[in-house]
Amino acid sequence: MTAIQRNNVHVLGSGERTIMFAHGYGCDQNMWRHLVPSFSKDYRIVLFDYVGSGLSDVSAFDRTRYSTLRGYALDVIEILDELNLKNVDFVGHSVSSMIGALAFLQDPERIGTLTMIGPSPCYINCEGYTGGFERSDIEGLLETLESNHVAWSATMAPLIMGNLETPDLAAELEASFCRMDPFLASHFARVTFLSDNRADLPSVTAKTLVLQCQKDVIAGLSVGEYVHQCLPNSQFVLMNATGHCPHMSAPKEVIQQLQNFLQ
Repeated sequence: MTAIQRNNVHVLGSGERTIMFAHGYGCDQNMWRHLVPSFSKDYRIVLFDYVGSGLSDVSAFDRTRYSTLRGYALDVIEILDELNLKNVDFVGHSVSSMIGALAFLQDPERIGTLTMIGPSPCYINCEGYTGGFERSDIEGLLETLESNHVAWSATMAPLIMGNLETPDLAAELEASFCRMDPFLASHFARVTFLSDNRADLPSVTAKTLVLQCQKDVIAGLSVGEYVHQCLPNSQFVLMNATGHCPHMSAPKEVIQQLQNFLQ
């Protein structure tokens, strides 16, 4: 099985430069549909699904390989290798922000720039660092997810999306959560929410854009500022957008910030 088959890769658009859009937990490549048309005329676009998400090949799941985010980062590198792409502009939402950083550390020639939308290197509070959650909170979320995937999805989707005035967006996110295999959803959630990549950030020298939303319950303002402070070559933008998924709820603002950064 090739990485292109495994990760349901689609290549669109034209241009000398390539943007790779990487979705967040519980999502798939379709979540980027509002951004792709604005870049496909000038860039080659690479879309994909992580193993266990979207239309990826779930038979490729390997518990050892995907026991940390580095396994998912390796998938990114293998996709770019098969497509013979280097110096790619990587745009990652949520957990994909750290996956992109790890991919850069694994193979710096493949990743030219990083854009991190709602990044968090560690979700759990500890001495000197506010991740936004106590460990007991995270363990409780994971236990609920493992015991009742559907109920967890219905509860968490509106909180994650925010923007209660547009319930259709929360419904789309909830449906995406529910489409995941319950076991793989629980596994990816555990790897995501228990990860700690703070020590990796100072080594990520790629030019990086950190896009922070208002009222983000998953990755708050202090987390975004922490990421910016730790990355040696980063820009920080506090957007007007609210919630954790601005590429869905406020795509025009994300497009503008991304265009400014890439140009």
